[in-house]
Amino acid sequence: MKNIFTFIFVTLLFSCQNNAQVNSKQQAVIDAKPIEVALENGKAKAYFASGCFWCVEAIYESIKGVDEVISGYSGGYTKSPTYESSNTGRTGHAEAVEVIYDPKIVSFATLVDVYFGSQNPTQVNGQGPDKGSQYRSIIFYQNDEQKQIILKKKEALAKQLNTKIAAEVYPFQKFWVAEDYHQNYERLHPENPYIQNVSIPRLNRFKAKFPELLKSKH
Repeated sequence: MKNIFTFIFVTLLFSCQNNAQVNSKQQAVIDAKPIEVALENGKAKAYFASGCFWCVEAIYESIKGVDEVISGYSGGYTKSPTYESSNTGRTGHAEAVEVIYDPKIVSFATLVDVYFGSQNPTQVNGQGPDKGSQYRSIIFYQNDEQKQIILKKKEALAKQLNTKIAAEVYPFQKFWVAEDYHQNYERLHPENPYIQNVSIPRLNRFKAKFPELLKSKH
């Protein structure tokens, strides 16, 4: 009997951690009106969650027209999330990136193509070895035009693969910048075992698929 109770407890705990997004506070985030980020010096911002932000930051920074990518947290209901609190899976947030780009060089639609083309689009609550709601895939829209771009591309990919696409589609609300040591992590820590075995291979797979989008090497 004790083993049964232990199993039930562990199951419920795992469920709570990995489905942290399913509650009334999270539903309010999903149902909210999107916030549109104004252009700054002609540059736009877009927001994506696709597993470990170390990986995603490096992918978007390789794209022509992208000026900078910042790692952080978004999609949840908890104020001022930290790496430690996000890792509990109980903040509602996912590891995310803020992509600062020149819309005259690269379109939002292309950034969405990069998003779907740089991950396993069918993996629920994670990417690769990183599992949990804090690593789930979310793509954020700031207006109805962006929402329609996302939904059409998601639907087309589902038809192409003949399966359900895991990415959630959220109205953008707020982006919380991650701790300094997470920024440019892949570039600054190339010898890290995770970077060597997960991040760099993921980046290289992306580069092989989209060579025409990459910044030229000087």
